[in-house]
Amino acid sequence: MADRMATLLDQYGNPIKRSALKEEVAGPTLTGVRSPLTGYPGDGLNPRRLANLLREADEGEPLRYLELAEQIEERDPHYAGVLGTRKRSVAQLEIVCDAASDDQAAVDMADMVRGWLTRDELADELFDILDAVGKGWSSTEIIWDTSEGQWRPARLEWRDPRWFRFSARDGVTPLLRTDQGDQPLPGFKFIVARIKAKSGLPMRSGLARLAAWSWMFKAFTLRDWAIFTQTFGQPVRVGKYHSGATEEDKETLFRAVANIAGDCAAIIPEAMLIEFVESKNVGQGSDLYLKRCDWLDQQMSKAVLGQTATTDAIAGGHAVGQEHRQVQEDIERADARALAAILNRDLIRPWIDLEYGPQDVYPRLRIGRQKERDVRLVVDAVTRLVPMGLKVQESEMRDMLGLADPEEGADLLVTPAPGAATTASDLLPRQELQREKRIPAQDDIAAGGVRLAKGGIEAMLAHVRAAIAGASSLEDAREKLLALDLPAGEFERAMREALATAALAGRAEVEGSAGASS
Repeated sequence: MADRMATLLDQYGNPIKRSALKEEVAGPTLTGVRSPLTGYPGDGLNPRRLANLLREADEGEPLRYLELAEQIEERDPHYAGVLGTRKRSVAQLEIVCDAASDDQAAVDMADMVRGWLTRDELADELFDILDAVGKGWSSTEIIWDTSEGQWRPARLEWRDPRWFRFSARDGVTPLLRTDQGDQPLPGFKFIVARIKAKSGLPMRSGLARLAAWSWMFKAFTLRDWAIFTQTFGQPVRVGKYHSGATEEDKETLFRAVANIAGDCAAIIPEAMLIEFVESKNVGQGSDLYLKRCDWLDQQMSKAVLGQTATTDAIAGGHAVGQEHRQVQEDIERADARALAAILNRDLIRPWIDLEYGPQDVYPRLRIGRQKERDVRLVVDAVTRLVPMGLKVQESEMRDMLGLADPEEGADLLVTPAPGAATTASDLLPRQELQREKRIPAQDDIAAGGVRLAKGGIEAMLAHVRAAIAGASSLEDAREKLLALDLPAGEFERAMREALATAALAGRAEVEGSAGASS
């Protein structure tokens, strides 16, 4: 094991200060620059203001853009739904930790990580890390626990992206806002996630940038729809008065017409008349607003999930739905691999370095839906092929079967001793064994059949051994074995001769039994 007190370097080559890792450095401040209070730039948003807001973010001041991204998630149910679906579909996936090797030290490191992965809070923490899907990036502070002399992540604390900026030098290096100015992030202290919807700088690669325009136009449509509904959702009231009506009569009639809209009740003189004029195109006009909102929602679904069938009621049948689901699964796999790479780089490796010291290889997280495989088939193949020389890693088989590494001193299952090997005859009932003993000729027939078939079996095994020797993996060996065209002619001749001999022996046994009984 490497020296735990060796000098550690962060991703930029700077020495790690262990004492600084024990303190929270990016929490909110009541009077400083990291205020939890936020603005509302989405109020009264128009194309000019949105363009200026995005330009500010590109020039290094992303505060208003990030506030707007937060508002869109709060105010647009469809965007919040599809974005939440994408993040939760990854946050709930199974996480597997692979040991770097079968060495006991590597297994211990992997077991340490596996124990930490069982925390109930992990799914929520991963959901927060995936805030990068919407905004293009996220920063999560690692709160280390050293209470018992060990290094262990106590929790992963999401930090508001408004409290960070990117370096003006490259637009990529994140900096923490402090009262003393923007500061580089301490090494081994943050999980910086970047999940891009498009290539480019992190500030320009998030889905929120696309969503901002769609949300603004949808907000215009919803506002116009509300005005239209208020204006034409009920008939226009027209009051008529006679030619001799006084000003007081007219005022009375107008109040009555106006009050009917809200109070739905009024009184007027008997000589006056109120008519209700209904618009004939209300339904058509309303459909236009509905179609526009639905269309904008569909574009949002495509941007976030890559398809529309799982979120919008679009006709197309089961086959179309299956294809759209496959598209969503492709995005899910990409997000899962990206998240696993981020955690391996910013969490697992620093943790192992702090606890065990620098290593040549490290435990590795894998996130995703496990491929369904026929475990019985794999075990059967390994059982048959390992004696023939196929090399299989023990930890890989144990992980596939879901078996934990054996603890020291535990009772272990072992293979029977060679002398205690179970044979087929050991499984027969006693009466069957007695019957077998009364027909000794069958042993001779079986022994003869083995001798006849030995050449044919050896010829086929030579092809099998050659296929296995040239295989690069267990799946490759399986494919090569399935494709073999074994020379079975000699084996078939031996089987025919053995069956003919057995038939003749059986006939002789029957005749002998009949003669004996008579």
